[in-house]
Amino acid sequence: MQDITTSRATNGVFVPVAGLTVFAIASGYLMSLIPLSLGNFKIDSSYASWLASIYYVGLLVGSMMIEPIIAKIGHRVAFITFLSLLAATVVVLPTFPNKEVWLFARLVAGMAVAGIFVVVESWLLIGDNQKERAKRLGFYMTSLYGGTTIGQLAVGVFGVKGFIPFMVVMALLLIAILPPLLVKQGQPSNDAHQVLSFKQITRLSKPAIIGCMTSGVVMGSIYGLMPLALKQSSLSTNQVGVLMASIILGGMVIQPIISKISVKMSKTLLLALMSLVGVFAMGITHLSSDFTVLVTALALLGMSSFALYPIAITLACDNLDSSYIVAATQVMLFSYSIGSALGPIGANTFMAQTNGLMDFFFIVLLATAIYMLFASLQRKPQVLAS
Repeated sequence: MQDITTSRATNGVFVPVAGLTVFAIASGYLMSLIPLSLGNFKIDSSYASWLASIYYVGLLVGSMMIEPIIAKIGHRVAFITFLSLLAATVVVLPTFPNKEVWLFARLVAGMAVAGIFVVVESWLLIGDNQKERAKRLGFYMTSLYGGTTIGQLAVGVFGVKGFIPFMVVMALLLIAILPPLLVKQGQPSNDAHQVLSFKQITRLSKPAIIGCMTSGVVMGSIYGLMPLALKQSSLSTNQVGVLMASIILGGMVIQPIISKISVKMSKTLLLALMSLVGVFAMGITHLSSDFTVLVTALALLGMSSFALYPIAITLACDNLDSSYIVAATQVMLFSYSIGSALGPIGANTFMAQTNGLMDFFFIVLLATAIYMLFASLQRKPQVLAS
């Protein structure tokens, strides 16, 4: 019986993690490819922030629509559907090099990625054991950031010009479809989740919601504007790829540590500490412009910003019955998406300044750290949504 349980657990983790890893490689490449390829398609670089924001608007809209789709067609088919939709938007970009078409394509892409995230997160988090949830989310985040790191390095391999980079991204997304297409066992039951009422949503952890929102603000700005900000600093395309990879690598390295610490200490206090790591990282960028220092600072920024979401989402799911996990992950993604949509617009006002994007991150993370410190001091037992 134990062997059967272990086998089911392995199947349950393999499909979403394998598909997610290849998706992350494609996504990591695409996040740098879009802002850096604008000039090649004669689209003004000022649209980089709008393309980032419209993508996160799509993420926001999509996060409100996913739960009934999963309930109707199941996790596996939903995973295949959303990956296919994302691949279709990638084909559209080089085929129709027009800013209006790109904005619409990125809106749809955001909705598709919202589906991918909710499917994978809820697939891995459904389970009554908090330790098991933290362990599975560690797998999720390590795969996501590890794949994204590899994807960033593809900028130096395949470049950012012409159709070929987009075709590489599309091919990777099609490969990502194979695990859920070929392995039909291990998905959660269709009737294993329930909808949260508005009253129940308001009882979810406020620091968890704020943590997801802050993660969205920072991550949306990193994905949408960091490659452009680094390029404006007279860095080569290869150096931009290395620096972006250092951000993702920092986020990946911290995941196993976070998954272990988060079950042993207050998650609200942990959110405060990780925000302070980002504040420190942005501070040292003012002390030296040396490339090695910049790599270190951005790796620390990755540790900070990429840790916020998994800590916040596990905080939100603490003590929740597993039947509410899909709904809770949808609410957290909604909060993340609000931050992601607003982040690049707010960060864009800092872009004209030297080191402006770093200053923006400093302010956002410092404000979050202060809030979380106060929240951890005044923390009350969480009211269960169930």
